[in-house]
Amino acid sequence: MWKKFKRNFAHYILYFIVKFIYMTNKKVYHHPNDKNLEPFIVCMWHGDLLGQIFNYHAFRDNGTVKAMVSENRDGETITRLAAMFKIWAIRGSSSKGGAKVLISALKELKMGNDVAISPDGPRGPRYSIADGIVVVAQKSAKKIRCFNTVPTKYWQFKSWDKFIIPKPFGRIDFYISEAFSVENLELNEAKALIKDKMMKHSLA
Repeated sequence: MWKKFKRNFAHYILYFIVKFIYMTNKKVYHHPNDKNLEPFIVCMWHGDLLGQIFNYHAFRDNGTVKAMVSENRDGETITRLAAMFKIWAIRGSSSKGGAKVLISALKELKMGNDVAISPDGPRGPRYSIADGIVVVAQKSAKKIRCFNTVPTKYWQFKSWDKFIIPKPFGRIDFYISEAFSVENLELNEAKALIKDKMMKHSLA
């Protein structure tokens, strides 16, 4: 009974909770000025997913983004919730059906859509950089932008990713980095560069 309810209604409940939280917070955007039309790769931590919905749409007025979402039950809820905010999904992960999901990501970038990847998902460790984001960036020759949110007040889960939910009536700073390329870097160099840029505005 509970599983059926969760599957059919959890995303609706979460939608109104998320809308309320972000409506009641002061939002400060630290965005670069280079809003060109070139598709890019959104890099975001798994524990910081919720805020990137608003971060992306504030930056890209008419953009289309496809996010890699794992093929488990929680992934289904996330997919349905994200769709209500016009964030679409590529189902799978670099660890399960890796080749298929990476090919799908490359196709989306070629079509002119942005692609969102959590390099430490779906299982961690937290703040790690998996190979997938580097592979997609190098094979597509597209640049990466790092997305972070920093709320002044928040709940933090005890999960591996220490998932963050901002509390109402605070302030949220939204960060997006300048676009950067990892095209000519070795794998470990590329991963180190991405992590360095991501950690500049990451919560402890």
